[in-house]
Amino acid sequence: MVLDENRPDRSMDLLNEILQQPVDPDYARVAASAAPPSRRRIGVALVTAVCGVMFAISAVQTLNAQPLIETEREELITQIEDQQASQDELRASLAASTKEIQKLRGAALGADAEGRALQAGLGQAEMGAAASPVKGSGLVVTVGDGPTSADLREARVVDLDLQQLVNGLWFSGAEAISVNGYRLSSTTAIRGAGDAITVNYRSLVSPYRVEVIGDPETLETRFQASAASRWWEYLGTNFGMSLEISGARNLELAGNPGEVLRYAKVATS
Repeated sequence: MVLDENRPDRSMDLLNEILQQPVDPDYARVAASAAPPSRRRIGVALVTAVCGVMFAISAVQTLNAQPLIETEREELITQIEDQQASQDELRASLAASTKEIQKLRGAALGADAEGRALQAGLGQAEMGAAASPVKGSGLVVTVGDGPTSADLREARVVDLDLQQLVNGLWFSGAEAISVNGYRLSSTTAIRGAGDAITVNYRSLVSPYRVEVIGDPETLETRFQASAASRWWEYLGTNFGMSLEISGARNLELAGNPGEVLRYAKVATS
């Protein structure tokens, strides 16, 4: 633009430029290079549609896989039950064989005084090793999970809680202990396995019935004064876990088929 030096408004060039071109040229260039609004909306719609299709495909695949997952779960449960049944049969066969061995051993030792003494000593050793059944009076201690809460793990009996209970009962003078029918020995492990506790490699769930042979009064008195009792008082107060103790006159604890007396010697006085 050529400016006329003789124009009366020549001193107002900046104001004239603003009036003639109110929008900066840079804004015009940017607007010209940008994609039309309609094109942007089409792009967003396409992306949304693709995402929707992907979510739909994922949902269909999940629904299609659900029956297969359920079938596999049922097959695993069946296999576990079959293996446990087979293990029970083997345990029963072992128990029968053990009884036959005891009869043969008794015949081999003889019926004289020395033979009877040896037989009685072996019988005591087997009971101490949890290899043979035992009968007598004692206690029944039943423990269970607390009420359902936001933190289920805190309200659930875990392996450590059961270990504390069993160790407290041994300390209190227990002669023999079983948990849910499974006899404990010096080699028994009480361990956690997911939501269950394993005893003698068998998974048990709450409630846990602990049968104890020993003098009922002495057992209960000493247990109430033990650290295990205080442990369970804390669990009951804070998490609602239950512990009930009752006396029993005729308890019969089966032997642990996994325990076999392999070595014994006559005690020297």
